[in-house]
Amino acid sequence: MKADQFQAPDYYNLDELLSDEHKMVRDAAREWVKREVSPIIEEAAQKAEFPKQLIKGLAEIGAFGPYIPEEYGGAGLDQISYGLIMQEIERGDSGVRSTASVQSSLVMYPIFKYGTEEQKKKYLPKLASGEMMGCFGLTEPDHGSNPGGMTTNFKDKGDYYLLNGAKMWISNATFADIAIVWAKDEEGRIHGLIVERGMEGFTTPETHNKWSLRASATGELVFNNVKVPKENLMPEKSGLGAPLGCLDSARYGIAWGAIGAAMDCYDTALRYAKEREQFGKPIASFQLQQKKLAEMITEITKAQLLAWRLGVMRNEGTATSAQISMAKRNNVAMAINIAREARQILGGMGITGEYSIMRHSMNLESVITYEGTHDIHLLITGLDITGIPAFQ
Repeated sequence: MKADQFQAPDYYNLDELLSDEHKMVRDAAREWVKREVSPIIEEAAQKAEFPKQLIKGLAEIGAFGPYIPEEYGGAGLDQISYGLIMQEIERGDSGVRSTASVQSSLVMYPIFKYGTEEQKKKYLPKLASGEMMGCFGLTEPDHGSNPGGMTTNFKDKGDYYLLNGAKMWISNATFADIAIVWAKDEEGRIHGLIVERGMEGFTTPETHNKWSLRASATGELVFNNVKVPKENLMPEKSGLGAPLGCLDSARYGIAWGAIGAAMDCYDTALRYAKEREQFGKPIASFQLQQKKLAEMITEITKAQLLAWRLGVMRNEGTATSAQISMAKRNNVAMAINIAREARQILGGMGITGEYSIMRHSMNLESVITYEGTHDIHLLITGLDITGIPAFQ
């Protein structure tokens, strides 16, 4: 097992923009990733197994609901701290970051924003500690980029709601204790329901044969006449804007997380280029390799500035959904391009599990698609600047 020698690039001295608390939170996450994730993640990816033993550590570093108030078990941190934690976890692996993102932004966030006080007290402390894990059911087999077309529905049966339908591509599905499920009522209005494992008719078959996010558990949510107690409906917001508000938080975390994956690929490629010799000298001395490395650090630096500024606006409550879309799209595309270039610097060694680059590259193929595809985010920006929707 190779030692984790990662050194984070900071070409524009962005640390000077961070508070002492930001740096403390980030460094704690960084050390945890080096100690707990790096030594086991390649084997987990090769075996296509989610390393459940990481859940306790994720909770301890504040990765579950870091911005949730302390009274509900969260760490009460700001948005930049949340982003930095996601950056460090994705530096380790996108799949592990996905687990934390889902728990924070897609499970704890909607309960905190849209749930009752009773729901907050019942679920949030256990979710923050990792005692309870959750997942988020929005995407359906026939409705990905058009979530409003969902067919999952529930009917009012007096004492309970009767839920039917299915969701697909659900991170954490196979081991989640609860699912935040978005479904239409009898009038076609979308609501969020908290569905608990063990409810009759609720099953979570696993998705197999993935080439991406192999160290993350992915599955389906199937609802066959599931009786959901009426107190499990989140009443504070309905309509498509409710799940999209959760996606804003998740996309923001991804904008930071992708930087972590890019930094790991860059750092690996830089170290390799200095050590690997061809024609009697390190390959870092060749112009084309310097071009690759120089472009990588430039793009990482731009993405860092974009994420930091977005974090400031998130803290102020002024960031728009379109601005979040831009950062998600740009930063994930940046990361996947860097992974491909870094792989070339390593030559044949770049495809092996001895290095992290190919795993990052495969993972990012999912990240560039989920929480809104690369093209959908482009059209969100297009709508924002022109006022004309071009989705259909």
